[in-house]
Amino acid sequence: MRAASLRELLRDHWLMGALAGAPLLLALAPLLAFSAWLLWVFLLQPAYMIHQLEEHVGDRFRTFVNTHVAQGQEALTPAAVAVINIGGVWIVNAAALLLAGLSHPGWGLVAAYLAVVNAVTHIAAGVRFRSYNPGLVTSVALFLPAGIAALILLSREPGVGVAAHLGALALILALHAAIVIHVKRRM
Repeated sequence: MRAASLRELLRDHWLMGALAGAPLLLALAPLLAFSAWLLWVFLLQPAYMIHQLEEHVGDRFRTFVNTHVAQGQEALTPAAVAVINIGGVWIVNAAALLLAGLSHPGWGLVAAYLAVVNAVTHIAAGVRFRSYNPGLVTSVALFLPAGIAALILLSREPGVGVAAHLGALALILALHAAIVIHVKRRM
């Protein structure tokens, strides 16, 4: 497969990975039940995939951002959406899970803060625009409870202190800031 067609395939069909991946990952969850904090870090990935379905089926989130935030300009492209969701969510969550499980539990904070910060941005957008935005329901129903549960359980693990929380939060805020900068630059 030539590089351009692989790029187009990922750009145009990445959401099928969420549709197939979420139930498959949920089916694997019982294998991690021996560690509550690791289970919650793991569950953040299928929760995110379910959230991505609410956001992106029918191109709803990109359309919302381009209409309401960018005043009709194409500030958020299909390629950017794919990069953000594959690289900024799936790969970040997978790395956080692997590092938490193999190295130190504090790495799981990255996945937890990714969910919580995303939920806060959806809630803030709902307040700002005084309306629903694609992803709001799963942010409140999935991200807040799962993210907070993971944060609480991870905070109880040895060596997971304030510095680990601040580092993970700073990383996720930087990731969100990069997305905002990208959108503003294209406006």
